[in-house]
Amino acid sequence: MDVFIAIAVLFALLAVGLPVAFAMAVSGSVGLLMIGGVDLLAGILRTAPFTVANSYEIITIPMFILMAEFVILSGVADDLFKAASIWVGRVKGGLAMATALAGAGFGAISGSSTAAAATLSSTTIPAMLKQGYEPRLACGVVATSGTLAMMIPPSIALVLYGIIADVSIGELLIAGVIPGILVTFTIMATVTFLVARDPSRAPDGRAYSMMEKFRSLKVVGPMIFLFAAVTGSIYLGVATPTEAAGLGAFGALVLAAYARRVTFATLKQALKQASHATCMILLIILAAQIFGYFFALTRTTQDIVATIGGLDASRWLILALILLGYVALGFFMDQIAILILTVPVTLPVIQALSFDPIWFGVIVVLTAEVGMVTPPMGLNAFVVARYTRRPLEEIFRGVLPFVVAFLILISVLAAFPEIVLWLPETMGR
Repeated sequence: MDVFIAIAVLFALLAVGLPVAFAMAVSGSVGLLMIGGVDLLAGILRTAPFTVANSYEIITIPMFILMAEFVILSGVADDLFKAASIWVGRVKGGLAMATALAGAGFGAISGSSTAAAATLSSTTIPAMLKQGYEPRLACGVVATSGTLAMMIPPSIALVLYGIIADVSIGELLIAGVIPGILVTFTIMATVTFLVARDPSRAPDGRAYSMMEKFRSLKVVGPMIFLFAAVTGSIYLGVATPTEAAGLGAFGALVLAAYARRVTFATLKQALKQASHATCMILLIILAAQIFGYFFALTRTTQDIVATIGGLDASRWLILALILLGYVALGFFMDQIAILILTVPVTLPVIQALSFDPIWFGVIVVLTAEVGMVTPPMGLNAFVVARYTRRPLEEIFRGVLPFVVAFLILISVLAAFPEIVLWLPETMGR
């Protein structure tokens, strides 16, 4: 009964618009009061902040966020889109495909999905609309391409999952590489399908000479440098994810300085933005810790595992129901909050069903990408609407075909786990 009351308080607070961190902290505190009184609650409130802040892996988060801020400052994203448009711009719908490639490139040097969506909105949408692209297609592909930063390392979502699930963050980040590439090609294939069905949605592009194409590759150099510094060092075992994150943040600062974009004002703004995002994430983790203590003391997780273990149903059916639950939660909650709130409950179930936790982490983050663009809480759709001043309904309609394509890809990766697990299994060889 105590569990139901605490969960009811949580969803009631979320429904009235209270930030998710405060909603989890309040509902968890209410639950702890019911089962142990003031002494138990006071003891946990004294120790929980230290437990959260004392984690060495937590340093990875602010470093990746700072890296994203410096990347935005350097203007690399603009160059990535220009280079991609030169290579694929001649194809019908080529600028939309170039947006997906630019999103993948930006994701490889930034772990922030919203930062990717904001940057792509200000650079690629004006170019597509100027060429005569249908606004719905242009906005849809930008909102969807922004989610690539959640999957392609460095990924803050994968880092958070690794911390919560207590699995190797390095293996998680490397496991996201191939799915990230597949998501990129899925977006490009969806554009091809949509334009083939209705050629009026995108105009023909202009052709470029081979000299122009090879000349454009020089702007890809900084991206390769950062990707090698972060993902390459993790894959080869040269650096831990935390060390690689610090290296990436420094490398992004060097790129911004080389582009002569670093001033006292811009540096102050980047540090301020990174601090705000870090504090928000840490506050959510702290609140989830309080709520998690309540779940642990009431043995809720163990009861759920025992109940599901006693079901006479296929483990694949149970997995499908769990993933559908993630999609549904994505309609209403922030993806970081979803991971922190649900992984402590769902992961024991997944492990009891003999699924790999690394593979499940990638699948969960990919499923969370769907929530980033679906109504009514699709954060990337709101970011695109803000930067383009296009109607929100138009953007949600634009992302619908990409959501269907994402669900198909999730089904494929769920059915063939080796696609996700092959690359991390070769680490350090």
